[in-house]
Amino acid sequence: MNIIPNLKDFYNYILPVYSPQNKIPVKGQGSKIWVQDGSEYIDFAGGIAVNALGHSNPALISALKEQADKIWHLSNLYTNEPALCLAKKLVKKTFADKVFFCSSGAEANEAALKLARRYSYEFFGSQKNIIISFNKAFHGRTFFTVNVGGKKKYSKGFGPAPTGIRHAEFNNLNSIRKLINTYTSAVIIEPIQGEGGINVAEYYFLEELRYLCNKYNALLIFDEVQCGMGRIGKLFSYMHYNIRPDIITLAKSIGCGFPLAAMLTTDKIGQVFSLGAHGSTYGGNPLACAVGNTAFDIISSSSVLSGVVKKHYLFKNHIKRINLEFDIFKEIRGLGLLIGIELNKNYLNKGREILKLAFENGLMLLNAGKNILRLAPSLIISNEEIEEGMKRLYKTIKKFKKNN
Repeated sequence: MNIIPNLKDFYNYILPVYSPQNKIPVKGQGSKIWVQDGSEYIDFAGGIAVNALGHSNPALISALKEQADKIWHLSNLYTNEPALCLAKKLVKKTFADKVFFCSSGAEANEAALKLARRYSYEFFGSQKNIIISFNKAFHGRTFFTVNVGGKKKYSKGFGPAPTGIRHAEFNNLNSIRKLINTYTSAVIIEPIQGEGGINVAEYYFLEELRYLCNKYNALLIFDEVQCGMGRIGKLFSYMHYNIRPDIITLAKSIGCGFPLAAMLTTDKIGQVFSLGAHGSTYGGNPLACAVGNTAFDIISSSSVLSGVVKKHYLFKNHIKRINLEFDIFKEIRGLGLLIGIELNKNYLNKGREILKLAFENGLMLLNAGKNILRLAPSLIISNEEIEEGMKRLYKTIKKFKKNN
């Protein structure tokens, strides 16, 4: 069937849980995107921190094609070579001993939370089941993870919430100290809150979390779905802080656009997930893991990781120059290539308006709430693509200021 879809088809056939831009992308190369009418865009969104190696990366295409000629899918009754290779690489490069593969960040966090409760049940009894998360956190869209997340608007209207979930204030030691106790099973935290506004955890805060979890025999879970896999210039965020969690969850960049996620933990904790305790139909899919292997090799290279740090300052300097002229930004925050730009008080709730205007000017951005512009581009975006994208951001802000 050679039918060319249009945007009306989205509203006619797809549930309206998204509000897409008014043009349909059809091709990508590096950090550039082309839409149906041939217009070109610079991609600073990266598929929400997913396309870590850009669009149509030749190495990833080669890995996918090679695996496609071998085997596509089995089931969890069998294992496969790409999954075993990727698991081995993850273990060798981290504190972990064991890996669980799945397809999304929500799945990875669901597995981590279930594992934590099972661990507490096995070693300390059924009464130790409280999960502590943080306000503004986002951990996925399953019924469990959306309630663990700290945004009520995402969980409102879906019936009674799972019990045993508490929320503390991010970077607030007194808040977490009041909540954690012997009944706490786990504390889950994003080292950098993505959806919550690119809020960076302070070192002292994570250090105290580690101490408190040790004190109360609770597990510390780092949700690195958005901030892991080279995103901040270290292979994993916990390495930046030099604080070891008990469990980490990964997704997004680990598959560079192919659905892939993972939960990593130690032998001691992982042993409570015995045969049949958990599973995932597509977990360890050969196609996904073949892409993941190649992505991991590239992202873990010193040249890519050091380049992320350098590009962070290039972005930051451009943003500062724009702000010197237009005085529109209150704060630039984030690490590596996960950057948040907070609008000042004169432009509250204008983030989506700027996002739309940027798209009209050939630039793809993200929001993190109504007041934060979020940048999560490819880790290997070229300096030339950054320069061109920033020219378009300048044009966007200039037009926005004129209209406001």
